Parts: sequence; C-alpha cells; structure tokens
Amino acid sequence: MLLPQLENLPVTTKTRVLVRVDSNVPMHNNEVTDDLRLSTVLPTIRWLQDQGAVVILAGHLGRPKGQVDYHYDPSDPLSINPVAQRLATLLESPVTVLPGITGEAIQKKITQSDLGSVLMLENLRFDAGETANSPAFSAGLSALADVYVNEAFGASHRTHASIVGPPRELVSAAGYLLEQEVAQLSEMIGKPKRPFVAILGGSKVSDKLGVIKALLERCDLILVGGAMAFTFAVANGGQVGGSLVESDMVDKCRELLLSGKIEIPTDVVAAQTMSEDAEVGIFPVDSIPDEMSGFDIGPDTVQSFSDRIAQAQTVLWNGPMGVFEIPLFASGTRGVAEAVASCAGRTVVGGGDSAAAVRQMGLAERIDYVSTGGGASLEFLEKGDLPGLVALRNAPTST
Repeated sequence: MLLPQLENLPVTTKTRVLVRVDSNVPMHNNEVTDDLRLSTVLPTIRWLQDQGAVVILAGHLGRPKGQVDYHYDPSDPLSINPVAQRLATLLESPVTVLPGITGEAIQKKITQSDLGSVLMLENLRFDAGETANSPAFSAGLSALADVYVNEAFGASHRTHASIVGPPRELVSAAGYLLEQEVAQLSEMIGKPKRPFVAILGGSKVSDKLGVIKALLERCDLILVGGAMAFTFAVANGGQVGGSLVESDMVDKCRELLLSGKIEIPTDVVAAQTMSEDAEVGIFPVDSIPDEMSGFDIGPDTVQSFSDRIAQAQTVLWNGPMGVFEIPLFASGTRGVAEAVASCAGRTVVGGGDSAAAVRQMGLAERIDYVSTGGGASLEFLEKGDLPGLVALRNAPTST
C-alpha cells in the first residue's frame, strides 16, 4: 500500500507540522507504565526537528467525556501532561504542553516557538469535536499547522477529527511508524509463508468475529484462548461452569468450528474468584464445575498450542490467553509468549495486551515485530485498510 512519505513533505525551517501520535498509553498513579507507543514515534519527531520544523503533537488519553465548549484544566486526571513528560525524557529535549487544543491563543504560542521546538496539545478527547468528527474542530486543528503527519496507527481505525480531518486541508504524510506498521501487517494479508498460525485471545468473540472470518480465509490454523474460548467450548457441547460466555454467539461459533481450522483449549485453570489468593484447579474445558470459572488455558493446552506454533512459518498473535495481570492466571499467556518467541518462522504480535505481555515478560526482542495497534491491527487484517490511511492517500499533494 503506497502512502505519502515523510521525506516528501514540504518541510523547512519553522514549518508548523501537526503530528497525530498515539498517546493512549497505560497509566498508573499518573505515570506512564508502558511507553512503546511513545518510543516508536521518536524517529519521526527527530527527523522533523532536524529540518527545523515546529512539531505540534496531538493525541488522546483515556476516554474523557468531551465538552462542546472545552476550557483548559491542567489538573484534570486525564491531562496529557504525564505523557509529554515521558516523551521529553525519551527525546532528551523539552516537550511543552500547550494550554488547550485549538484557537487563536494556541496559534499564537505556536507561531512564537523556536525552530525545532516540540509542543503538545492537550488531550484531544477533552473536546467533544474529536470523537464526533466535528468539521469545526477539524478546521481548528488544521489552522494550527502547515502540513500534517499521521503517526498514530493505533488510532487510525477511528473516523475521528484529528485522523481524517487535517488530511482534507493539509499536505500530509505517514510517519515512519505508521509506514512500518502497514508494511509489516500487509505481509500477513499478502502471501505469508505457510503454515500460517494465528493465535487469538481476549474476552469476546463478538469483538473479533470479523477478523476470525478474515483469518479463516488466510490461515491454516487459529488457536483460540482467553475468555472467548468458552463460547466456542459451549458450541462444542461443553459445560464451562461460571465462565464468561456470549450466549448469542454460540450458534456462530458452531458454524466457525465447521471450518476445521479452529483449535480451542482442552484444559483450563479455573477458580471460584478472579483474585490473587484464589484456590485454583485444572479442569477439562468441557467439564468445569458449576461453582468455578476459567481464567487461563491449562498446561496441556499450552503444550499443544506450543507444538502448533513451533511448526509454523508465520505466526500472528493478538490477545492474552488468560487474566495474565494476576500471576495465578499468567502461565498460559507466558507459555504462548515463549513459544512465539522461540518460533523459527516470522512472528508478529498484534498490539494491545499481547504487546504489553511480551514486553513485561522480557520477550519483545525475540519477536520479529510488535505492533502498537490493538484494534487497528485487527481491523487492518480484516479489511485491508483503515480510515486514517484512506485519508492520507486522498490528501492534497501541494499547498
């Protein structure tokens, strides 16, 4: 897929460049706990700085309730400030948070900035116009800059103002990260080496139904873990106790199983409560006691999945195998992560919790590619395109 490239942008000294980044990073106690989505945009920022541009970063954090008439409040717990601080540390140069998002006052501060400056707008989602794809909000963002760069692959499946709006008005390009994400995932939907094994986890079949159907046409095998496996187990006639089941998806799962390409767990780690001090047991997936619920795949399943992964030439993994945040239920995810890291074939982890897991487990360096986009990765694999990419391809090529 050809996208307009960064080096072809008309960037010179003091050119104002609006860069949409994926700043929606994990936080705890007002600190960034995983900076993958920040560290991977540094090459684009540094290239723009080297050209003498004024870099205006724009991103969101969490799900604040946007206001139609937003007023800057730096004390808001979802302020972009902690993200800017981590970026400044990674860049080893200042990142100045602007007191708002759009408007004349923000434009003035940008105009007064030195060449090579890195500025950051406040959380885009504080303004209701972002998620509503408001033309007025989009115009306000476009007015801040001369050109636009999309470096937010993880948000490019959203038809939001900052993703699809500025490319209608400004000469635009893909950042280095976005370009790399598209290239890496395009191999998955092109001609991957076989056997091609996909590993899918997470909570709900309904969230991944589209990508399951798409992968069935491309993969040789899909290994299903996480809570979504229990809906498949019920479709197979199993008794799964109190495990999470989407009853309205059982018939659909039964149809998907007819493909012969879906493998579900044979055993699970179950407990009465999802807690760090729970008493756990290992049970066949189709005969979990009524008073217990499954929270991880069991050891036999880990071994079976690992054997399948070892034979693969291409592996795609998206979604944990269990509640890996709790050590009692982390063995399945760790086992699969180690199998993917040991696979001799090409391995891609499709963002989200899977990416966090391999990084926490110290295995990311042994994966060929770790994507920054969870939902965006899945939608790209399902549809082969994203609204943000379409917007870039249709952007004006000159001012």
